[in-house]
Amino acid sequence: MRRGMTKAQEIAYDLREQIQSGRLVGGEALPSESKMMSQYGYSRETIRAGVRLLIEEGLVVTGQGQGKYVREDYPPVVWNWTTLESRSRHATAVEGRTAGDQWASVIAENGNAPRQDITVSIVEPPTHVRECLELPPDGLAVARKRVRYIDNRPYALADSYFPQELVTGTPLMEPRDVSAPGGILASVGLVQAKYRDEISVRMPTRQEAELLALPAATPIAEHTRTGYDADGRPLRCMVTILPGDRHKILYEVSTD
Repeated sequence: MRRGMTKAQEIAYDLREQIQSGRLVGGEALPSESKMMSQYGYSRETIRAGVRLLIEEGLVVTGQGQGKYVREDYPPVVWNWTTLESRSRHATAVEGRTAGDQWASVIAENGNAPRQDITVSIVEPPTHVRECLELPPDGLAVARKRVRYIDNRPYALADSYFPQELVTGTPLMEPRDVSAPGGILASVGLVQAKYRDEISVRMPTRQEAELLALPAATPIAEHTRTGYDADGRPLRCMVTILPGDRHKILYEVSTD
C-alpha cells in the first residue's frame, strides 16, 4: 500500500496513472473486478470503491451491464463569440455558400459534419429568459430548441427565444434549419444592433445530461446572449449549453 493512502485510493491512483499515461485509452474497458482482486489482493468491495473514486472524478464511466470504461475524449470546438454572429458572417449564410446557420457553417469549415435536431413551440419562457426579453408575466415566446451534433456526437444545446408577436409568420416558426443573408431577423426588419452576454458555469440538469449523453462529473457553461435593436428593444435571447469537456470559448476584446 502506498504511504498515507487507503486501499481504495491506491487502486484509484494506479488506474489514474494508467489513464493519464495512455496505457488505458479512451473507450477501453478497465480490467475486470476479478483480475484487479487478484492483482491487488483486495476484496471486491474495495476494488469497487477505488473505481468509484474515478467515476466521481469523471475519468471512468459505466457502460452497458457492469462494465467500466475509460472516458472518451471529445475533440474540442473553439467558439469565437466575438465574430460568430457578426453581420459579415450572417451575410454569407445562404444556401450554396455555407452549411446553413452560422454554427453549422463553422463546423463544416473545420471539416466536420454538423447536424441539428430542431423543435419549435410557443412557450412560457424560463424566468431569466422572460427578464432578458422584458416580457410581461403572462408573455409568450417562440422557442427554437436545438440539439447540436458534430459527427453524430451530441455537443451542445442551443435554445433561442423570441417575443411571439415579433416572429409569428416568419421562417423562425419552421422546425428546420433556416437562413437568410444578414440573418432571419434582419430579413424581416428586425436588426440586432448589439448583444449582451452572460456566462455561468454549473453542473447540468438531468435533462441536459441525458440529451448530451454526459458522463458523471461533467460541468457545463451556460451562455446567454440577448440581442437588441438600435432602440434597445430585446429581439432574441439564446441560451447555449456547452459541456466543459468539449468546448472552448474565445473572446477578443478591444482595450478602447
